[in-house]
Amino acid sequence: MIPSTLCGQSLSDIYKKVSPGVVIIETEEKIVAPDGHTSYLGSQGSGVLISDQGEILTAAHVVNNAEKITVTFKDGRSFPANVVRLAIVADVALIKLVYFSNDYPTIKLGDSDSVDVGDDVFIIGAPFGIEYSLSKGIISRKSVEQSKMAGFSFAEFFQTDAAINQGNSGGPMFNMQGEVIGIVSHIVSESGGFDGIGFAATINKTKELVIDSDRKWTGINGVLVDRELAKLLNVPQSGGLLIESVVVLSPAFMADLRGGDVPVYINGKEISIGGDIILEINDIPIISEESIIRLMKSIYRTDSKETDSFKLKILRSGQIKEVMLKFSDD
Repeated sequence: MIPSTLCGQSLSDIYKKVSPGVVIIETEEKIVAPDGHTSYLGSQGSGVLISDQGEILTAAHVVNNAEKITVTFKDGRSFPANVVRLAIVADVALIKLVYFSNDYPTIKLGDSDSVDVGDDVFIIGAPFGIEYSLSKGIISRKSVEQSKMAGFSFAEFFQTDAAINQGNSGGPMFNMQGEVIGIVSHIVSESGGFDGIGFAATINKTKELVIDSDRKWTGINGVLVDRELAKLLNVPQSGGLLIESVVVLSPAFMADLRGGDVPVYINGKEISIGGDIILEINDIPIISEESIIRLMKSIYRTDSKETDSFKLKILRSGQIKEVMLKFSDD
């Protein structure tokens, strides 16, 4: 375990201590063209090793659609990994190495609640594939995204001016004691590159969502259907969750859920239709963001024991069916 106190040391000293626990994550995603042709899209992100069981934190968007995940350490050794838990709303995920040589240092998680605006931070990642690059900045702002249901916050981010670019996603944000206080998520940019505004999910919210909870990864990439789109798709209620794609060998794949194969543009955004539309989960109709939040609160409350399987009512080719989405014990 990396010592929690590194005071009095230079940034280069801290970098040398923590960088062996930072990893590079490479993924492959299957892409099916309208003509049925299949290809694979590779992408790269970053992550951080947090346990001697091979558990790694990264960004949800790095691994959500991945059929293959490869984790590479600073010494060049690579290991396969699988998704354990994932929270798209906060863009954080926990993955685990399939097998693991535990001679790598695990990185201590800090307390993001104790971080103030103006505090110094640094980030390690692979911007544009340049591995183990370090950038330094400050905390510019802390924001909490609150749902319309009082008392339920679903995401919390630090804003920073530390440089973040493609390939940094999922990498750790450190305080000056070498503790992880955030997981790099995204930037706001007019140029397409880094314009000085980047965001990282706070580590306390990350722990709540993907370390301490029973949240499961489904392998579904979907989009919420609003009332207008529901009419166009002949959905027998005012909304639903349209499945755009399903990751091979994921729980959704094993439940025979199906993604779309017909690309269309809705309000300037491309989505894939033709797949299953989820109407209900555990008898809760999926008709709005509020219903999804209500479902999340019901399933992921601390005393819930009902996360080993979900009962889904789906619409497929005009027919309503019921399927069970089951999870393994891992």
